[in-house]
Amino acid sequence: MTSEQRKELLIDILMDAISGLLIGIAVYNFAADAKFPLTGLAGIAMIFYQYWGWKIGLVTMLMNIPLIFMAYKILGRKFLLKSFKSMAIGTVMMDIISPMVPRVAIEDKLLNALVVAVLTGLGYAMVYMRNSSTGGADFIMMMIKAKRPHISLGRIFFALDIVIIFIGTIAYAHSVESLCYGVVIAYISSIVVDKVMISADTGMMCMIVTNKAEAIADAIDNAVGRGTTIFTAKGGYKGDERQVLMCACSNKEMYQVNRVSKKIDVDAFIVIMESKEVYGEGFKRFKG
Repeated sequence: MTSEQRKELLIDILMDAISGLLIGIAVYNFAADAKFPLTGLAGIAMIFYQYWGWKIGLVTMLMNIPLIFMAYKILGRKFLLKSFKSMAIGTVMMDIISPMVPRVAIEDKLLNALVVAVLTGLGYAMVYMRNSSTGGADFIMMMIKAKRPHISLGRIFFALDIVIIFIGTIAYAHSVESLCYGVVIAYISSIVVDKVMISADTGMMCMIVTNKAEAIADAIDNAVGRGTTIFTAKGGYKGDERQVLMCACSNKEMYQVNRVSKKIDVDAFIVIMESKEVYGEGFKRFKG
């Protein structure tokens, strides 16, 4: 194993540990006491916890074992081994370490649900960012997608979540209010996952339509050290040719890009937009 591989493995283990701790705190310290129905296999494991006190992480991992064998051909050996590592570390952190964290009583159920959603969203995002998985519904979703490729992942994910939330509500929550909180947790958690995973690679991009592209490009380079791309475009109304300058930069740098562009050409047409992911020189390197 090379030094780079060892570094990657250590980062994976650290992220898995933090993820398991966050999810464990959310589940044991907040969701369990409030009897919120959860999604995924953790939602099923919560039923066993509420009735018999069985460890949620351990039950979740045991339910994942047959799914690992079923999904082996679809997901591949490397991904499954990495997922099993994440599950094992997460289970230890969830069942052994997180219960040691002092419990904080939050009487407001909505605030309680928001805490659960944010902590679980952060926890799952940390695992997904390392190209791993916590198994459970992820494996089921991918297997259904392989058998029914015409069905979108979003629909499969939503259907699984709703079914498990309903089961939890009937089994131990016993109220429409808890059902609603379960849906809120699932929705906000998914938003947190998306935001965390995308925000690491986000940036800004601007398109500047101008007759002074080279001067603006030099000014941008001097101001923020960003390169630009210049190409020629044709107007749809008059049919005249104009230069278009494209520049990708960080959120903080965009102010300077906008300022120096307007300073050189007050008539420039500038479009500023958010880029969900930016890879390449000056940004995050793509790893295949």
